[in-house]
Amino acid sequence: MIYQKFAKFYDELFDETMYDKWLSYVKDNVTKDESIMDMACGTGRLLSFLSDEGYQVSGMDLSDDMLTLADERLRDKENKVELIQGDMTDLSDLPNFNVITCFDDSLCYLPDLETLQTTFENVLNHLSDNGTFLFDVITPYQTDVVYPGYMYNYHDDENAFQWQSYIGEFDHSVEHDLVFFTYNEDIDAYDQFSETHFERTYELQTYLDLLKKVGFSSIEVSANFGHNEISEDTTRWFFKCKKG
Repeated sequence: MIYQKFAKFYDELFDETMYDKWLSYVKDNVTKDESIMDMACGTGRLLSFLSDEGYQVSGMDLSDDMLTLADERLRDKENKVELIQGDMTDLSDLPNFNVITCFDDSLCYLPDLETLQTTFENVLNHLSDNGTFLFDVITPYQTDVVYPGYMYNYHDDENAFQWQSYIGEFDHSVEHDLVFFTYNEDIDAYDQFSETHFERTYELQTYLDLLKKVGFSSIEVSANFGHNEISEDTTRWFFKCKKG
């Protein structure tokens, strides 16, 4: 139940306009006759938008609590959306898709390069011929310059949220301390929940080398949801990778 509160509160706090931009990025690169699987789909917002646009979508997430909220959001959709509980490092039980997506720097939660390579291999093996892998990651500029010392506070009548970021243990890594306060009317006080998120990224060439190593044949990298070329102060890279 605690983690369901985490998932619901995080979903409510997240900037919904980001999902509009991810939706546009997918629409710019995917046709409606292609099947899509969104890895780390979270509470299903992007799936909901894609379904409303007529895309064939499935979603996968490691968290049962996220998937519970996703099911509530998607169950009444005219286009059925399959939700799968699973780990992106092992897609062996899944069919192939024309497109696999993974956004919101979800790949940055993987602990090391070996696990990242395993994930890339799994994605390649579950793409149809000439399939497309779309994903984003935060850049070293984000972890090394933007995040250290970052603080964010939010509150309303029933909830409060504190977010602080620190330099992590490894190069280009960061730790996020998240504290949630939720009003409990039974005790006329606030319940407190906390968790720490660990993110890690790598130099651009490291991603390019790893994608080529596992077998992707064409790799395009951009900034600003595909609208700009990358620069030294780009905070998020967007990758379009082809199998073929």
